[in-house]
Amino acid sequence: MPWYVFNPGSFPASPCDPNNYILVGTAPNCPGVNNVLCAIQADDNMEHPILTAALCSEIATALQNKIDTTNVKLRP
Repeated sequence: MPWYVFNPGSFPASPCDPNNYILVGTAPNCPGVNNVLCAIQADDNMEHPILTAALCSEIATALQNKIDTTNVKLRP
């Protein structure tokens, strides 16, 4: 599955809106303390991620616990 960098046009922005992501293909470098969403790994739909309920839940869990998961990377 490809990776997408979270790139919201404005804040606050929904991490479950596929329009807030840019396709980058491979896992991006997201160094530092895990505080905010950096990138997700998801199936592709015309260069936008397919955000399932399970993936949205994984994003929420990663943000709440401030830890990377299999499909979610955080950054400072």
